[in-house]
Amino acid sequence: MSDLRLAHIGGPTVLIQFGGWRLLTDPTFDPPGRHYNFGWGTGSVKLAGPAVAAPDLRPIDAVLLTHEHHDDNLDPSGRAFLPSADTVITTVSGSKRLGSETRGLEPWATTVLEDRGRPPIEIMATPCRHGPPLSRPLAGDVIGFALSWDGQEHGVLWISGDTVLYDGVRQVADRLKVDLGLLHLGGVQFPVTGPVRYTLTAKDAVELCRLIRPRTAIPIHYEGWKHFKQGRDAIAREFARTPEDIRRRIRWLPLGVEVEIAGFPSPLSQSATQ
Repeated sequence: MSDLRLAHIGGPTVLIQFGGWRLLTDPTFDPPGRHYNFGWGTGSVKLAGPAVAAPDLRPIDAVLLTHEHHDDNLDPSGRAFLPSADTVITTVSGSKRLGSETRGLEPWATTVLEDRGRPPIEIMATPCRHGPPLSRPLAGDVIGFALSWDGQEHGVLWISGDTVLYDGVRQVADRLKVDLGLLHLGGVQFPVTGPVRYTLTAKDAVELCRLIRPRTAIPIHYEGWKHFKQGRDAIAREFARTPEDIRRRIRWLPLGVEVEIAGFPSPLSQSATQ
């Protein structure tokens, strides 16, 4: 049985496969060129389409949706894709808006994916703050996700979600042991709010890696949109200045290519040995 496999589709969208499960984060499938209004004077233009078309990713067992009210995490094509997934897991407020087959989680609450022939996967919501203090009325509710299953020796798979570095995110280091982290970077900014940032910068990611100490940290959510202010080159330059202990944890995924993450146990292979 193969280990965990990931494919970065673009922006925040990642296909996660293990133990017979197929999970997708924040589906964004629109073509490039469109302008989007995020509200309160903020907006953006999509610069790149998905590396893999939505129909080629089906079937999907669950969509892990950090939030549904910003198009760079759920664009119209991604929204149209949701009914094809068996389950959508998102924020409580997002679940109320989406309805249908969705599960809403508050930070630190959990739900379980279960199916005959496949091992259960526990999914925990982790805190996010999508901007500076007091920005929730503008940015809305967001969560990250921690995925765990029997047999994990080195910790959970953690998806940071769209967040800045604040005490809620730092609690992840206190409460969870993280093996692999998918970090939403990009240093998002908007002209109307000046220097204020709404997602992690590369410098924030370095501090987060020092706190959480994942065996592997994978940058996502850094390309494909005009409001992402730190692309791969800028992030890589910041990482290059960090100590070797941090640099060796960073791994970049090529867009659209399925990559096996060696050393990360498959839950199905674990259950077969029990």
